[in-house]
Amino acid sequence: MSNSSNQPTIRELVKSVTADTQQLMKAQSELLRTEIQQTQKGVGKTAGMFIGAAAVGGIGAIFLLVTIAYILVALGLPVWAGFGIVTLVLLIVAAILGIVGKKNAKEIQGIDGAKVEWQRTTQMLSGKEPEKLPAPRASDAVAARAGDVRNAAQ
Repeated sequence: MSNSSNQPTIRELVKSVTADTQQLMKAQSELLRTEIQQTQKGVGKTAGMFIGAAAVGGIGAIFLLVTIAYILVALGLPVWAGFGIVTLVLLIVAAILGIVGKKNAKEIQGIDGAKVEWQRTTQMLSGKEPEKLPAPRASDAVAARAGDVRNAAQ
């Protein structure tokens, strides 16, 4: 069968659609993997802050107990005053680490962008009427690594 009007054959169209679908799915898979990696980094950093806060807080409690013991043994100001100052500084450090850890925990976004793009692709490939989904919030690092998924679909 000759194709005199230079239009692609059904076989070529199916092959093109298949290749485009594979490329889109690979891009979305890369987006998901990148977002998961970024989320893991944020969770690890936050966990480190909380562990640091707990460790420094524990050391602060030990110093507080030693300070109280010295106060009870010898009511001399110089010994317990020194231990009291160290205890206060350690507790302040624990509070700062806890506040920073809490702030980092609020900034973790998760995989929202990849989930939205996956839903859009599923809707487009199934032929269903697309729903109003929120726009993905891919960061610059995600967009640079995974490519612009929205343009890959076009």
